This record gives sequence, structure tokens and C-alpha cells, in this order.
Amino acid sequence: MSDELNVLREEAAVYHACLKKYISDGMVIYNENALTVMRRILDKHPNGCFDMIFADPPYLLSNDGFTCQNGQMVSVNKGEWDKSKGLAADLEFHEEWLRLCYALLKPNGTIWVCGTQHNIYLTGYLMQIIGYHLLNNITWEKPNPPPNLSCRFFTHSTETLLWAKKNKKAKHTFNYATMKAQNGGKQMKSVWQIAPPSKEEKCFGKHPTQKPLALVERCIQAASDIGDLVFDPFMGSGTTGIAALRNGRNFCGCEMKTDYFDLAIERLKNGI
Repeated sequence: MSDELNVLREEAAVYHACLKKYISDGMVIYNENALTVMRRILDKHPNGCFDMIFADPPYLLSNDGFTCQNGQMVSVNKGEWDKSKGLAADLEFHEEWLRLCYALLKPNGTIWVCGTQHNIYLTGYLMQIIGYHLLNNITWEKPNPPPNLSCRFFTHSTETLLWAKKNKKAKHTFNYATMKAQNGGKQMKSVWQIAPPSKEEKCFGKHPTQKPLALVERCIQAASDIGDLVFDPFMGSGTTGIAALRNGRNFCGCEMKTDYFDLAIERLKNGI
């Protein structure tokens, strides 16, 4: 267990007494707004404490539209947490959590940020304004995406992951040999075809924006080392925590919605 995680566990029990949390071997997770938790951690760790961050922020797409699921037309609305409050308010939200993540990363740490066309250009712009140096633009291709019911534009079949470090001179971790071995001895490219989460990954319940374990595991295996501390400010059903623990990393995460937090605990307990 990393020294940083030991400190976080002690602080979670003492300084964060007002926050609902779950502490177990190799991890500490909070049922609280990520901004609140990050500010509290930053108070105690002004120079940063995380080796890698995986952030899957709200895409703010709950706009009363519709999509296709299991052959049926369904609403895209996921909850109040996913509703846009207007471009200015959305920009303010993204800038705040991105600046906090920047401060909480160790000098040589890196961050992964997920998105689609609806939010990735805004977050990418903000990352560069804040000072992040972009390393890669990963395209996650879904092999069997939902069909486009409106027939008014191309079918959405990809999402984007931006991978960045704190500045151009930072000596970031990249396990090149591991990625090459996973790709049959060839350099791994920036387009990844990975299936959505399996039924097993949803056996304890469903999260509407759940990422596949294989996707997050690849990010963790590529950009961190055994014993490192991985942070996820919007952990949802806990996929990043499972990926971290499976690969010998430590984990700290936040989830604001209690039902998803409870789902994450069940998944983390069972490693699925």
C-alpha cells in the first residue's frame, strides 16, 4: 500500500469525518461531491498525491432527446447530474475540477479524460489553458453502437480519451513494452476497438455511462506502475477502482449519487 494512500486513509477517518466513505485494503472512496473531496485533500497535500487520474465527467447530455437501447427508443435523460446549465456554467464546472486534478497530480503524474463531441473540445481547450501537455488523443471505437434513429446524421460509434501530463518536461510513465506485447508485438495505435461493458460487469446493477473494464485497465496498465495511487473523481459504479486493484495499484474515488456509490462498493468487494 502506498504511503499516500495510508495518509488518505488516516485523514478519511479523522479530517473527513463528515463525509460518507468506505475504506478497505488498497482503497478509500467517498460518497460526496468530487469538488468538496478534492479541496479537502488538497488542503493536506498542496504538492499533489496522485500518480494517475482517470476522469469520466458528466457529458451533460440529458436534454430530453432519445436513443436506441435493445431495439427500443428510450430517453437519453440520466438524471439532474447530467443536465447542462448552459455553456458558461458548464465551462466553469469543467475548469474547476480540471484545475483541482492538476493540483492533485504528482509532478510526473498523468490524467485521462473521457468525452464525446459534446464536451471533449471544451475540456481539451481548458486543459491546455490550465497547463496540461496533451500526450495522446485516443479514439475508443465501439464495435456495435446503437443505431441512429433519426437518420439525420452519421451513427455515433466512438468516444475520445485525452491523455495528458502536467507540463511538457514532466517525466511521465508509459509502459511501452506492455502495450506493444498486448498488441501482438506491434506498436499500439491510438484507435482502440473495445466492446461495451459485459453482462458480468453489470451483475450488481447498471450505471448509464459505465465504461468497460478492459478500457480502463489498458489506461492504468499503460500509464501507472504497481503500487501507484490512482484517483477517479467521478467513479460511478467503481470500474476504475476494480481496474486499479486488479493490477496492483491503490485507489481513491468519489461518487456523489448514493445508489451508484453503493453499487461501486458491491463491485469492489467482488472484484467485478
